[in-house]
Amino acid sequence: MPLSPSDTAPRIALVGATGAVGTTLIQLIEERGFRYREIHLVASSRSAGRELTVEGRTCRVEALDTFDFSAVDLAFFSAGSSVSRKWVPSAVAQGALVIDNTNAFRMDPATPLVVPQVNADELDRRPSSGIIANPNCSTIPLVRLLRPVEDRWGIRQVVVSTYQAASGRGHSGITELHEASRSALEDPSAQGPAVEFTPTLAFNVVPFIDELLDTGFTLEEQKMLQESRKILGLPHLDVTTTCVRVPVVNGHSEAAWIECDDVVARDELVRLLAAQPEVTVHDKDTIGAFPTPRTAGAPDHVHVGRIRVAPHNPRGFWVWVVADNLRIGAALNALQIAEALTERGTL
Repeated sequence: MPLSPSDTAPRIALVGATGAVGTTLIQLIEERGFRYREIHLVASSRSAGRELTVEGRTCRVEALDTFDFSAVDLAFFSAGSSVSRKWVPSAVAQGALVIDNTNAFRMDPATPLVVPQVNADELDRRPSSGIIANPNCSTIPLVRLLRPVEDRWGIRQVVVSTYQAASGRGHSGITELHEASRSALEDPSAQGPAVEFTPTLAFNVVPFIDELLDTGFTLEEQKMLQESRKILGLPHLDVTTTCVRVPVVNGHSEAAWIECDDVVARDELVRLLAAQPEVTVHDKDTIGAFPTPRTAGAPDHVHVGRIRVAPHNPRGFWVWVVADNLRIGAALNALQIAEALTERGTL
């Protein structure tokens, strides 16, 4: 059982436990057998008092504004950037090491931004900030593929279009997509709900995620540039992105053009990507063998297909990437950070 009497097992808190990422994190803790001494489920006062089940035990959700973080060793924050900005410093001051799943601290120089399959060495020491940042849900699968490509051929440029699911907005995004889709089917002229997504996401694609910046890019697009550079340790990496919301419940997709410093042999590229941990390559030898959010399988893997080296420019290639954004893009990466911390004795 993950509940452990050992003093080496951490006491953990899950802030945002009732949200889409929080409930996924609970599920993954159960599935992966992550060992802990105590677990505290924490959320806003609106959700305090709710009861959730963890490994067959009933846990009552505690209110964030009165929670004592000195009672835990490790705190996962998945309740939004504004909540993290307000409460993470307090949690750190009370002695907790924080794994933060928001944009609040990702670009802080004192805070490592970690994808364990790429830069786990960042977890060999406790950060001076007391915080480890979890990257953006679209950045994580991308950098897991860029790392081996950079090591083998060097990367000159990356151009990405994302196709991001409604679950990126949590439970409310999924609910709105369902409601808007029902409304549009009943009356195609109806506007339908458009709170989480404007215009409505039902039977639509929206090339706008997060806030608009002065550059004309959105914050979501800027995140992918800045975060990729930081995680890979490549401060001048050229990454440009268009982020698009699509009417898919869960599972982000990406079309990525990667131009290298040297000529890429397709067979070697396929072998290289297939050799990466928790990566599944769907190659052209099987007709129709490309991943989609509904058919990819293995929700804890990054799925890659449509691998095409350009005949007119053999230094460049396209890949199609699919990953479960609630798991790989958020909760799983956070839990793998925690697993690596316990393995290294950093906690």
